[in-house]
Amino acid sequence: MASSSVTSLSVLIGFIFAIGITFVATQADARAFFVFGDSLVDNGNNNYLLTTARADAPPYGIDYPTHRPTGRFSNGLNIPDLISQHLGSEATLPYLSPELTGQKLLVGANFASAGIGILNDTGIQFVNIIRIPLQLAYFQQYQHRLSALVGSSQAKRIVNQALVLITLGGNDFVNNYYLVPYSARSRQYSLEDYVPFLISEYKKILMRLYKLGARRVIVTGTGPMGCVPAELAQHSRNGECAAELQRAASLFNPQLTQLINQLNNEIGTNIFIAANTNMMHSDFVNNPQAFGFVTSKIACCGQGPYNGIGLCTPLSNLCPNRDLYAFWDPFHPSEKANKVIVQQIISGSTQYMHPMNLSTILALDSKA
Repeated sequence: MASSSVTSLSVLIGFIFAIGITFVATQADARAFFVFGDSLVDNGNNNYLLTTARADAPPYGIDYPTHRPTGRFSNGLNIPDLISQHLGSEATLPYLSPELTGQKLLVGANFASAGIGILNDTGIQFVNIIRIPLQLAYFQQYQHRLSALVGSSQAKRIVNQALVLITLGGNDFVNNYYLVPYSARSRQYSLEDYVPFLISEYKKILMRLYKLGARRVIVTGTGPMGCVPAELAQHSRNGECAAELQRAASLFNPQLTQLINQLNNEIGTNIFIAANTNMMHSDFVNNPQAFGFVTSKIACCGQGPYNGIGLCTPLSNLCPNRDLYAFWDPFHPSEKANKVIVQQIISGSTQYMHPMNLSTILALDSKA
């Protein structure tokens, strides 16, 4: 009997050990995911910073699995979360999270920070945020940490084979050029000159990402910035979108796609993928009922006209069913709207994803 028990215990220990090795191997073989950008993709980095650009109080996170605020500017899951689900991975942790250590590094990391833009003077009112040069410096630091865990050659392979998402640009208009009348940037540049300046600065950021090892980078454009509840509250009388911000989006997004084509041609392969998030948003903004929304003008959480004034707080108006609203708060899509966007990222036509969608990327890379 004792001998049998010892044998059973040995088998059990061996089985647990094998599971542990398999888990580590699976984590190492899974595709890492790295996220850069602003509040549309921030998974909670700003929770660790002294800044007003935070989503760490209810009702944020009301529909998240924990039903608690996480720092995501959403009622539930955001765009990176939904992409992680499609990759079969757990959600990327904020880079500043103390939990991001050991095997968790193999999943990737989220470097995004609410309030930032392409330019370093964007979002200055938020003071302490992770501007894009620091996000890229953290990416380099992450790679040193990953090398210490798995060795430099394996770390390089993980980074080269990773999927990268970067979302920038909206704040350079909303929280810079148009932040106040006669802003410094609007006195310095006409809109027609400001957009090429932004694109030239974005080019430096994308090339820095490439030099740091990124080889599959989804680059989102801006949404229809003039149609978010915050802008309707300030500029709209009858629910029409703010014309000047719409003009900015119509200039910025095509020039961003041209930049991506140019960079891919210079490099000689499709490193950068343009996600036409303007069209993805416009679909449900222009025809919310087709996607099961009752409105794309009124935010679920907020106050004032269109629930578009100020921030979403515990004292704000709150809709009972978030799935009926395209916008969660004055600026950010609801989880359901994020699902519409991510579905187009995954399987959208070349109108939405140029030169290919995420499903095509994954199929191509699985054969490499």
